[in-house]
Order: sequence, then structure tokens, then C-alpha cells
Amino acid sequence: HVQLVESGGGLVQPGGTLRLSCAVSGHPYRTYCAGWFRDTPGREREGVANIDEDGRTWYADSVKGRFTISKDNAKNTLYLEMNALKPEDTAMYYCAAESGGYCPSRSHKGHWGYSGQGTQVTVS
Repeated sequence: HVQLVESGGGLVQPGGTLRLSCAVSGHPYRTYCAGWFRDTPGREREGVANIDEDGRTWYADSVKGRFTISKDNAKNTLYLEMNALKPEDTAMYYCAAESGGYCPSRSHKGHWGYSGQGTQVTVS
């Protein structure tokens, strides 16, 4: 039973920085595709970033150059470093994972096999 628990959200001023963490447990493999998506009321779910088992990354155009995804396989923890935050980054952020090592294209739309409960990020 795969479980993902996010932490690190909060309130930050525009231009500020936040680092989200996601502890993953119960995954049958040591390496796998993982990532982040976000939900905002009234807007379509948006894939934010992902990282595959080889460490290759993908970012949404809206966050490219500002956000960095990383994964510590030894700690089974996923991170999202968010810099130069904007009010439009305000959303509930979810950590997500797949069973396999490569990230499917549906992850770019924020659709994943497993996801956590989310952590709120507010930029104001």
C-alpha cells in the first residue's frame, strides 16, 4: 500500500521560497516515477513537475526556471524547491507516484496512480 505524505506548505510573500517534502512509504520498488501536481478551485488541475527513475525531469512551462524537483532514493523522499513564487502559484500541492520507473504523459495533466493528501501553498 503506497502512502505519500506531504509537508512544507504555508503562506509566503510574492518572490519568496518554499520547499515541499513528500515521504513515500510502501512502494514496491526503490526507484520509480514521482512528481507534483496542483489544484486550485475554478482552475484545471495542473501537472507541476516529475522525475523518473533515471533522474530525468519535466516541468510545466509555468514553473520552469523557478521550481526544482529532486528525490532522495535512500530516504524515499521527494522534494519541490519553489523559488520566485507568484500569487498564481497559490494552490493545494499534491505529491504523486507511479508503479513504474518512467513517467506517463498523463502525469503532465496531474493524473497519477498514487497521490497524497496535499499541502496548501498560499502566495500573498
